[in-house]
Amino acid sequence: MDAHESLLELIGNTPLVRLRTPSDGRGAPVYAKLEYLSAGGSVKDRIGLRMIEEAERSGALRPGGTVVEATSGNTGAGLAMVAAAKGYRMIVVLPDKSSAEKVNTLRAYGAEVVVRPGGLPLEHPEHILNVAAGIAERTPGAWFAGQYGNPANPEAHYLTTGPEIWRQTGGRVTHLVSCVGTGGTISGTGRYLKEASGGRVRVIGADPAASVYSGGDGRPYFVEAAGRFRHPETVDDSWPDSYQREVVDEVLPIRDRDSLTTIRRLAREQGLLVGGSAGTALAAALRVAAGLGPEQLVVAILPDSGRQYLSKYFNDQWMLRQGFLDGDPAVARVGDLLPAARRAEPLPYLHHHAPVGEALAVLRERQGTGADPVVPAGPAPVGPGRQPTSMELAGAVSLAQLEAALAAGRAAVTDRVGDHLGEPLPVFGAGEGAAAALAELSGRGCGTAVVLADGHAVGLVGAGELAVLAGAEPKQGR
Repeated sequence: MDAHESLLELIGNTPLVRLRTPSDGRGAPVYAKLEYLSAGGSVKDRIGLRMIEEAERSGALRPGGTVVEATSGNTGAGLAMVAAAKGYRMIVVLPDKSSAEKVNTLRAYGAEVVVRPGGLPLEHPEHILNVAAGIAERTPGAWFAGQYGNPANPEAHYLTTGPEIWRQTGGRVTHLVSCVGTGGTISGTGRYLKEASGGRVRVIGADPAASVYSGGDGRPYFVEAAGRFRHPETVDDSWPDSYQREVVDEVLPIRDRDSLTTIRRLAREQGLLVGGSAGTALAAALRVAAGLGPEQLVVAILPDSGRQYLSKYFNDQWMLRQGFLDGDPAVARVGDLLPAARRAEPLPYLHHHAPVGEALAVLRERQGTGADPVVPAGPAPVGPGRQPTSMELAGAVSLAQLEAALAAGRAAVTDRVGDHLGEPLPVFGAGEGAAAALAELSGRGCGTAVVLADGHAVGLVGAGELAVLAGAEPKQGR
């Protein structure tokens, strides 16, 4: 019989597929390691199995026990699949930015899902790592997987992913490109390939441009399961023990737009439906390959399936609203109200700890700018000259609102502005049609909206401005 005794035997051993790349006689071939074809649908199946088996061997996890983990989704799914196959209870703590598909996948495996706010400092008691550790401590027979510091994480890739790539390429691989999340995939795989090749293989990390791994400021970004977010109020931002930095030769920053448009093209042009972090890895791999010769060989690890992101990255409406699509150039678009010079100016923005007196100064300065004197505010401060992301916009405050509160004695100039926020302003992507945006804004009874480009807030527009723009003749051929 050609059969397997257990689903666990189907973890790993994923295929390597050559991708079609622009061919002009230059550049190295690029091969994709399709981790979404593992049994549970992601590269994290490997560490799910390895971590649980090591916990069983050590006695940390016993029959009838409970597996607990904090994760953005894929590690939880890998652990939940293995836990289900082995008869363990599973509890997963997720940030609220995780896709609905990931949450539903975990529940389908029988896991108990606990959702907590994302974007919190590491020391916050509601940070997913702290919540998961607390659940494990309070639950009899529980074991906290702790992928960020678990040596079985990189070891799984040293023992499986690296040898597979070396065998599949016949030892011809010269460059490995992988995202850096916990660091386990790139560390374990890269270490094996360096050893097998006598140091010839170059290991390159692919990272969201805002992530701290590639030198970003750690602000929120839109690609799930990659990079490292750093909240500005985090005190100790120690990098994961599973990330062995000495293995990695270079880390390339990749913009969210490049990651997301790459996977959309890959699905439509080559039939490969993969997730956002795969787009980050592939965009970096294509950049690397373009500077090499045809005798070189680049392997990119594509971590998971695009089926987990159908409601986001492959949803035209979501992409357009976040400003990742440019929309129809034949009609007036919201972004037309923000010429390049205006987009380059930082959006007026307040940290929720800012005093009311500071907010009043900003708002009064904005009087007469064409939009209502309203500013968005959020949970994280924004550096000089930098627009916040849409994920940082937690509320809004108007001049009239604050002045009325002061006059009535409900507020003082020394109060935190966060204690006096109204609902967040509506947001529109720069590529959305002005007429449709005006209709939605009017229906919500709002006079001001935030304009997003590539997920970042680049300006404010008023209903009056949109009305003028929407009433213009449709533009042709822009």
